[in-house]
Amino acid sequence: MSLPTKKIIITSSVVLASFVIGVIASPYILTSTPQLSKEIRKNFNYQFINPLLECESSTISQDPNLTSLKQSIQFIIDQEVNNKKISFGSVYYRDLNNGPWIGINANEYFSPASLIKVPVMMAYFKAAENDSSILTKKIINNKTFDYSQQNITPTQTLEIDKEYTIEDLIERMIIYSDNAAYELLLDNIDNMKIYKVYQDLDVDISKAQNDPNGDIITVKDYASFFRILFNASYLDQGMSEKALTLLSKSQYYKGLVAGVPENITIAHKFGERQFLPSHEKQLHDCGIIYLPNKPYLLCIMSRADDFDQAAGFIKQVSKVVYDEVSKNANPQ
Repeated sequence: MSLPTKKIIITSSVVLASFVIGVIASPYILTSTPQLSKEIRKNFNYQFINPLLECESSTISQDPNLTSLKQSIQFIIDQEVNNKKISFGSVYYRDLNNGPWIGINANEYFSPASLIKVPVMMAYFKAAENDSSILTKKIINNKTFDYSQQNITPTQTLEIDKEYTIEDLIERMIIYSDNAAYELLLDNIDNMKIYKVYQDLDVDISKAQNDPNGDIITVKDYASFFRILFNASYLDQGMSEKALTLLSKSQYYKGLVAGVPENITIAHKFGERQFLPSHEKQLHDCGIIYLPNKPYLLCIMSRADDFDQAAGFIKQVSKVVYDEVSKNANPQ
């Protein structure tokens, strides 16, 4: 969803200039077999994370066995561009069992839009690891919010002069992508705690120094938030599980979700923005698809003239990835 310019998280070039964030951190891979990982999650009541991991070699990158999948995705991108359904598409896929990945236009920069709400949630949960009372702090919503600014409007919205806990606002920000909840959360946290999430994960947002509301992040860099939540390598296991549980309740169904069977769980976040006066629209959807025994990460970012056509593009990519990965998934 489009976020008000004055409330974009990267609001101060002076603050951003105080540090320069490097390239994406060395990825992680699982050290266990999928079957063992699944049993560990069950024993500790974890449904969404796999905390068994180690730092992988920096030489791990694209798997040649994924060539066919990459070609299929590229075909969809080319077809949709030729048909003027989208003007540009970027895709990042990663096998969360053992780490091989593929990227197409993965270094192209986009506006994160509402995807930015995930690191905001992570900043709060990181703080709550040391002081759990943060989440029960109560805030009164004493200002009205113009929801017409959001192209994809939340199904539930905040009430004026009503009291909400921080935890409730986080849930509304993630599940319903409520910008009003997002603004209240920004008003009640030191922005440096949010910047630190980017810094700690080595996610490069240095472009925000010159244009905080412009194209500042790549699909590959953004995907690292979900990978690290899955591995519980930044937040502790309880908070990582909590974060992905909320993301699994996201109320957006036109993108990644539309491309997989209804019984498949997805923990994801979408973002959308319209630029004036060019009227360019950007629609993104990023998340973890919990295919049994074969969970994978899929991030898709797009530019288009129409949100529905962009959503259709994301759905197509999601479906072709699911169909290909599920063919090779181990039986239960």
